[in-house]
Amino acid sequence: MTRLLVVCLRILVLTIALCSAASVQAKNTIEGLRIWPSPGNTRLVFDLTNTPNFTYFSLANPNRLVIDLANTSKDYDLAKVTNESRIVKKVRYSKPKNSSSVRIVIELAKKVDKNVFALPPTAPYRDRLVIDLTDNSVPAGPQIVLNAQSDSARDIIVALDAGHGGEDPGSIGPTKSYEKHITLAIAKRLARLIDKEPGLKAVMVRTGDYYISPNRRPQIAREHKADLFVSIHADAFTTPQPSGASVWVLSMKRANTELGRWLERTERHSELLGGAAEVIQDTANERYLAETLLDMSMDHSLTTSYDISRDVISELKTVTKMHKKTPQALSLAVLTSPDIPSILVETGFISNPREEKNLNWAAYRQKLAEAIFAGIKTHFRNSPPDGSLWAKQKKVVKTHRVARGESLSILAQRYNVSLRKLKQVNNLRSDLVKVGQVLTIPHS
Repeated sequence: MTRLLVVCLRILVLTIALCSAASVQAKNTIEGLRIWPSPGNTRLVFDLTNTPNFTYFSLANPNRLVIDLANTSKDYDLAKVTNESRIVKKVRYSKPKNSSSVRIVIELAKKVDKNVFALPPTAPYRDRLVIDLTDNSVPAGPQIVLNAQSDSARDIIVALDAGHGGEDPGSIGPTKSYEKHITLAIAKRLARLIDKEPGLKAVMVRTGDYYISPNRRPQIAREHKADLFVSIHADAFTTPQPSGASVWVLSMKRANTELGRWLERTERHSELLGGAAEVIQDTANERYLAETLLDMSMDHSLTTSYDISRDVISELKTVTKMHKKTPQALSLAVLTSPDIPSILVETGFISNPREEKNLNWAAYRQKLAEAIFAGIKTHFRNSPPDGSLWAKQKKVVKTHRVARGESLSILAQRYNVSLRKLKQVNNLRSDLVKVGQVLTIPHS
């Protein structure tokens, strides 16, 4: 009996020792802090060795966010972290609740919305505590852009969304290339091409290396009255073999789901329907009329998205192999606007070593940007939005009467249009034209 008691005591002591060791091992450590500022939002990310056990509260006069991390050491130097945020003034330690915890104070420049949450490990990061600070007072920016050449014909607005950003790197290539850097580089090149074209105007959803939630991205496009939303990404797979570009549109199933969500939120009807909402909101059948109008808007948006994606694919295949030769439909968070034609362009597989190398090559990025731009330009030249400069130009039909010594190729050069397009507009099957024949001259 005595021997049994001794054995039990030893087991108990061993159990207590193991539990103590486990508690020591479970002590959390701050390994880093990253601050990602954007125009209206700042994200702070604490890198930790284990899952954080935290609580938080806000203080005013001055504005502060206080975070308590249980069972965490105070070894990381917060003062060494680069901070370019207009929202965050300082991040510092304060007196903790107890000896085993850490209290962090984020001094704020103004009152902001706060969202604090933990994220599990995902390559290349470990456990993280994320703090999103949103300044709702930041203006959305210009909503209607008029072309300098006209006081009545507006620019066609193209919103360019560079995928991922900030602490979300996207896919990572074999040589550690980050998708977020590639997408931003291509988007900037595409923006420059669009802005050089009279009648077009680019709006960058993300202008730097910071995070924007997928649902927020189409909202930014709507705030700028965008006529088209283009999200740029780089594909990836678990093996290096897949390659090629593809273009995606919103699936009909997801489209109907999103339409239902918009219908449930009556206060957002006017955001989509403009002045029409002021008429229908005073009637008993407001919901049914709103549903009809929104359904028509979604139908037009999906049809236009599909048409634009085909034009972009037609141009991309001259630059790169196509992984998918026709537009693909999928449930994607960034393609949820029922009123804005939206496409997502996968520029290639970053997981493929050859394509990763190409995507990091400036000349190749330029070719991709030029191909996407050509597809966008083709669509809007043929179907410009009402009220735009291009719509106004399209109403003016330019013709030419063929004179002696003139050929189709000479006229194509003179009017800066392609020979193929000149023949297509005039339904010509050969390059032969007759003296006195009247030709329609398409826009260049």
